[in-house]
Amino acid sequence: MTHPQASHNGNDNNLRYERGLAKLQEIDGEGGVKVVESLAGIAPDFARLLIEFPFGDIYSRPGLDLRSREIAVVAALTAMGNAAPQLKVHIQGALNVGATRTEVVETIMQMAVYAGFPAALNGLAAAREVFAADDEKSARPLAEPRALVETP
Repeated sequence: MTHPQASHNGNDNNLRYERGLAKLQEIDGEGGVKVVESLAGIAPDFARLLIEFPFGDIYSRPGLDLRSREIAVVAALTAMGNAAPQLKVHIQGALNVGATRTEVVETIMQMAVYAGFPAALNGLAAAREVFAADDEKSARPLAEPRALVETP
């Protein structure tokens, strides 16, 4: 099955797709691509739409930098309260494009005012998981342990 608009303006959709894929990789690196690839077997048209519309059309617009966009997405997904997998992807995306952990945590805490404490608590739990995974990735393997007692 082809994309619904593909027959009308294939070149335009290819540009949207290419622009969206580049933006997705800029924000999420391989994580975003893996999400899209996971949809290929069940809903390839949805995977294409996911690249074309949010990333090819919206994220690529001028007016907000990627850091600001990702902070807004973290706020929205936290407030929704039912999108933990997507929230984790976008917390990592926010970090990838320059947001600090403090900014992410403060954004999530701010949502307690508008979406309630349960949503903020769930968001903080997601952030804790992302931060821990990020720490684990960046931890370097320890050097060979030295002998406690040097032998002459």
